[in-house]
Amino acid sequence: MTVSGQERLARAALTRIIEPGDEHGGRWLRECGAVELVRRITTRDGTAEQLSGMTPKRLAGYRLRAEGADPGQDLSTVNALGGRFICPGDREWPSQLDDLADARPTGLWVRGPRDLRLWALRSVAVVGARACTPYGSHMAAGLGAGLAELGWVVVSGAAFGVDGAAHRGALAVGGATTAVLACGVDVPYPRGHAELIGRIAEQGLVIGELPPSDHPTRSRFILRNRVIAALTRGTVVVEAEYRSGSLVTARCAQRLGRFTMGVPGPATSGLSAGVHELLRGEGVLVTDASEVAELVGDIGELAPARRGPVHPRDLLDAVSARVLDALPYRGSVSGRDVARTAGTSTDEALGRLYELHSLGFVERDGDGWQLTPRSTCNGDARRGGT
Repeated sequence: MTVSGQERLARAALTRIIEPGDEHGGRWLRECGAVELVRRITTRDGTAEQLSGMTPKRLAGYRLRAEGADPGQDLSTVNALGGRFICPGDREWPSQLDDLADARPTGLWVRGPRDLRLWALRSVAVVGARACTPYGSHMAAGLGAGLAELGWVVVSGAAFGVDGAAHRGALAVGGATTAVLACGVDVPYPRGHAELIGRIAEQGLVIGELPPSDHPTRSRFILRNRVIAALTRGTVVVEAEYRSGSLVTARCAQRLGRFTMGVPGPATSGLSAGVHELLRGEGVLVTDASEVAELVGDIGELAPARRGPVHPRDLLDAVSARVLDALPYRGSVSGRDVARTAGTSTDEALGRLYELHSLGFVERDGDGWQLTPRSTCNGDARRGGT
């Protein structure tokens, strides 16, 4: 399916006229098409007023914005950056964004050499607090690097804190990362991340709904989060307070049927409160990239089995372990006493004691048997490590 030049120009104009996530605009766009919608807004023949839900105040606002729209110039600006404007119907359009229905982006402005549709097919969002703790930064960077090494694209919002750490983690291992901005793709926001955003544009993708030069607002940050949620297979929240934009992303992901995950933190930290609330609901607890990949990946992408360290005693069979447990912590006992305590015959107990002697667990003390200094100093050799 090919998008016509007229359609592309009209959609580019609409990114200046209609705010991201405007469901009224999305419905009108679906009902009459981009070219016709721009015509109705910009001409005064009364057809715009016939659109369901179009109020005089809303229409006046649209027309004021339309006066300053120059889609041809916007397309030239992004092309000069090596970027492009993609629309529904383009081969590069990620079809999962269609799950947003009438809140779907009108189009996306894109910088970077990669194919957005292909990258989105295997992507995970890592989001969290801007004012994160060193723990949150460490976990986000580890997730970003680990997911990238496993072949996943790390998607975030290029903000300070968790977002930036996740992007840097992916870049540090030469991995794939995408930044979704709440402003024009030529606007480095936050300014402190200008270099980071430039690196992402060179090695990965920088995308946004807003046309070149547009600046972010509080509402645009919140609306940007729905794109992060819809674009990816799942969302991981690293640190978030109760009123956090990261939780907006996670809840949007839940509504869209995406996986929602959280990294636990200290119960005493306010920055963990929102994540823990998420985990008390439908969120899944994760601690590293392999656990994320196991949840959102294909069959066979399993996290390694988790267990504590293997102690020498763990390698003993059940009878030998009982015989070892039958020896007192201090002093020696006869083979007969060991057999009585272990519930075995005397011959069986003696045979096991000699095996334990060869392994360094026990030693002879005259006619009796006792634990070696190694066993008495190393709790793992006694009673299951207690």
